[in-house]
Amino acid sequence: LSKSTQFDWRLADDDIAGSRAHARALGRAGLLTADELQRMEDALDELQRRVDSGAFAPIEDDEDEATALERGLLQIAGDELGGKLRAGRSRNDQIAALIRMWLRRHSRIIAKMLLGLAATLIEQSEKAGRTVMPGRTHMQHAQPVLLAHQLMAHVWPLLRDVERLADWDKRIDASPYGSGALAGNTLGLEPVAVARELGFSKVTANSIDGTASRDLVAEFAFIAAMAGVDLSRLSEEIIIWNTQEFAFVRLDDAYSTGSSIMPQKKNPDFAELIRGKSGRVYGNLVQLLVTMKGLPLAYNKDLQEDKEGALDTAHTLMQCLSVMAGMISTWTVNEDAMACEGGVGHLAATDVADYLAKRGLPFREAHAVVGHLVLMCEKRSCNLEDLPFEVFQEASPLFEHDITEALDIPSIVAARTTEGGTAPAAVAVQLERAEAQLVADEGVFGSLTKVVEMGHGAK
Repeated sequence: LSKSTQFDWRLADDDIAGSRAHARALGRAGLLTADELQRMEDALDELQRRVDSGAFAPIEDDEDEATALERGLLQIAGDELGGKLRAGRSRNDQIAALIRMWLRRHSRIIAKMLLGLAATLIEQSEKAGRTVMPGRTHMQHAQPVLLAHQLMAHVWPLLRDVERLADWDKRIDASPYGSGALAGNTLGLEPVAVARELGFSKVTANSIDGTASRDLVAEFAFIAAMAGVDLSRLSEEIIIWNTQEFAFVRLDDAYSTGSSIMPQKKNPDFAELIRGKSGRVYGNLVQLLVTMKGLPLAYNKDLQEDKEGALDTAHTLMQCLSVMAGMISTWTVNEDAMACEGGVGHLAATDVADYLAKRGLPFREAHAVVGHLVLMCEKRSCNLEDLPFEVFQEASPLFEHDITEALDIPSIVAARTTEGGTAPAAVAVQLERAEAQLVADEGVFGSLTKVVEMGHGAK
């Protein structure tokens, strides 16, 4: 029941990096001679090589990755020298530091992949140009929008996910090393120096909190879950657009699968898998919150359950981001199908009501007038733009011949020039802002990555 090497072996590299920093702290404290420190570092280097090559791996008797690596170190360095590494640290502060190191490093990968997907969507938005599609609310035809505007609506949530990761990093940037089991240590091991060697800028302010808290793991799980929401919504849109009824996009064969019985099928399985795996990510968050909610201070073995879900969340999200970027970059957009759908569903109705409101009619009454016109269209099986001018005048004397401009779909789109609107000019500004944000975020995570890799690049 207590065995965890089946998932926490992924922390082995971070554990060895932590052991190397801890050994140097023992050397500075006079608990290892210069010769012992050198032999200890040589042994850790050899252990890293064996882990990398697969020559050393956990066995059934190893409880967790920490005990497995201790066994490996003792095999290389011997019991006397290898046994000295345990002084001044506990598996409590050790594992609390390792999960932070692993998550910080992988958060950089996730952030870069989020930015990569955002860049792919921006590129597709630029390619879309002035292509118009029906915007929807309640999945019903609502108002015409640029395809670029619709795609950009998926970009901004991704950029917010990146900002959340950057903000989260400010809080997780603290090393629990030196907290011991819960009360600190008396060996003078300079936890600040260890923290900096592992890529942290500071040490946790309270040794009990440092070993017993997992709110920052839960916060990462929430950010990942929110990114899962964003990916799932995008997947849902792709799945719908890929149907015969919509036919807005056609997915590349590499991102589609056939049917075991129906030869004609081309299924959007990968979009469906991403939509499905988002639930898995949400489940990992809920599991961790439930595990944490009733734990007394300080460390409890329940906290072993913080890792499997968090590690799975990171890997699942990275897989989904990689596939989503490839799927969107290789799809084919059917502009004709979008334009055809833009000609049905009375997308100009709101602008016709606005036309009357601009001429002094209270919008409530204008709304009723246009509702009557739509009813006339339903009876005649036509669109608003197909109604004779006389029908408009019968509905309201405020209608003049220039009503045709209010019925023109490209003109309707072009008129929405307010910031954040769907007009080509407004979308062009939006694209510039998004590209600038992309560059800024890449710069932030570029510098953060260098700091974090300081603690991992010593192997």
